[in-house]
Amino acid sequence: MAETEKIEIMNFDQAAYLADGAAVVKAGKEMIVLADRIYDEGFDALFLMGVGGTWDELMQLEYLMNKYSDKDFEVHLIHAAEFNVSGHKRMTSNSVVLTASESGTTPEVLEAINKLNKMGVRVVAMTDAHSKIGQAIGAQNCVKMASDHAHGGCEMGYYLADCFGFRILNRRGCFDKFDKFIEQTSNIWQDLIDIRKVFEPKAEALARKYALADYTMFIGQGALWGETILLAMCLLEEMQWKRTRYITSADFFHGTLELVEPGVPVFLFKGLDECRALDNRVEAFLKSGRTGDEDIVVIDLEEFATPSIDDEFRVIVSPWILSCLMVDRLTRYYETVTKHNLKYRRYYHQFDY
Repeated sequence: MAETEKIEIMNFDQAAYLADGAAVVKAGKEMIVLADRIYDEGFDALFLMGVGGTWDELMQLEYLMNKYSDKDFEVHLIHAAEFNVSGHKRMTSNSVVLTASESGTTPEVLEAINKLNKMGVRVVAMTDAHSKIGQAIGAQNCVKMASDHAHGGCEMGYYLADCFGFRILNRRGCFDKFDKFIEQTSNIWQDLIDIRKVFEPKAEALARKYALADYTMFIGQGALWGETILLAMCLLEEMQWKRTRYITSADFFHGTLELVEPGVPVFLFKGLDECRALDNRVEAFLKSGRTGDEDIVVIDLEEFATPSIDDEFRVIVSPWILSCLMVDRLTRYYETVTKHNLKYRRYYHQFDY
């Protein structure tokens, strides 16, 4: 990474990011203690609950926990708004729910927690214990999220959730390298700064070329699918008012491929898990020349080094890497090209609806 030392990362405080990294590692230890308590108490089913961005962020944990778990243990991802009207037939008073809310006030999550409390379901949350959600579940069940959204993307929230989820798997005997994973990822933050430096020139070039496009496709799969939705929906639709289409590599060939034509930017995120075979098929089609579309962008996670961790953990941190590249760096440059502040909304949090 020596060649990247002179590269400046626009609007990015490296010292603050490393400080947040240290803080989230400390918080991660709290999540591990919480996971141990939950496991020792016992439970019949584990649910991950979010809405909007938190639902997207928890997709990677659902995918990875089910990937590494044994056949008798399944993790269920539920959407808080859907749960409030439909419930879930596998939910019992002996179930456990992990949720998250940076603000601690997310109304759909708060409503769901009130329902869960009446059912006797245990809820643990990544949120401020003094917030409305924190007060609803009790400080003993809360771990405050590090301020990763102020100084970076979503990767520190992923770290925190993974501390909980992979500890549960570890206690079940499904992830025996948990201690090694925690030791190595606690030092990954400098790697993620270096990855930003490598990508910085490309982030700017991509934004200048595509930020003003009328319509853009984003394709991902597996551990990267939640991050793909998060980028397209939460960042570009909500925060930039851009028209997007997000689609899995598996579903791309069932409808969406017919919309690829000259002038339509298509971003493909190639992962590191078994779904890479599906990504490769999409890449081969996009680069075949049959569509006449030359605006094809392939972001291959294989190209971004994480020397602090062993290769066996790269699949787990792949959403963290994509978050650094897209949610943080690319959108910062979109903001400069569109002149549209990422914090500005027309409707969201502007009035009751």
